[in-house]
Amino acid sequence: MGVFSNKTGREELKPGDHIYSWRIAYIYSHHGIYVGDGMVIHFTRGAGQEIGTGTALDQVLFSSSNSRRDVLCEACGDQSALDGVIKSCLDCFLDGGGLYLFGYGVSPALFLAKARGGTCTLATSDPKENVLHRANYLLQNGFGFYRIFKNNCEDFAIYCKTGWIVKTNLSAGVGGSGQVTSLVAAATAIISSPLRFVASSFAGLTVVASGMYCVSRFMSDIGVRRDVDKVPVERLVALLNNVVCEERAEAPGN
Repeated sequence: MGVFSNKTGREELKPGDHIYSWRIAYIYSHHGIYVGDGMVIHFTRGAGQEIGTGTALDQVLFSSSNSRRDVLCEACGDQSALDGVIKSCLDCFLDGGGLYLFGYGVSPALFLAKARGGTCTLATSDPKENVLHRANYLLQNGFGFYRIFKNNCEDFAIYCKTGWIVKTNLSAGVGGSGQVTSLVAAATAIISSPLRFVASSFAGLTVVASGMYCVSRFMSDIGVRRDVDKVPVERLVALLNNVVCEERAEAPGN
């Protein structure tokens, strides 16, 4: 894994690899688990459905479906309206984007050198047999509701690789996404208080903000934080299904 890019080739992929591809001018990346034979299991929301922020902007920024294809894939058919955990060929998963390999067990130095989140973690991966079992089990049984900030495609892939989830109310999601923690870290660095008065110059503010960003992102990584549990996939699905049932029961009109 290089400092500047995690780009990889198809011939280098192995079953159980966590891969990702950037969407729309590198605004957001879509993640999945490569399971062999040119196929990927991933967690998504269908085109035409709002996600995350609850606005039409989500359809532009955050949709991870292959809805922009003009010709249907012979292997996958029309998956544009599907949500949840699905299995797609590598071409449909990439949707015209590049292929990148997510890094596990990286050193703290390399983690911090990767200024943008959602590319690697200090957590180590489980054996590929465990990874593939989780991915295939979730393909059959689901991964709860997709939420861009709390239960997204990166959370899905990280869980498949590690079995770790953040100890929280599961209605909020599994929550291990590096992309989301990077956004939170950036916001924290910008609005952090008394330190902005210590550094009076622009250069000083930049140094302080950069330092706070790195510390916040490092401490939020699932390989460092202590509020995580290793949860068997069968138990996780049972817990998530309970949450889904409760939320549906509480929905207006029920």
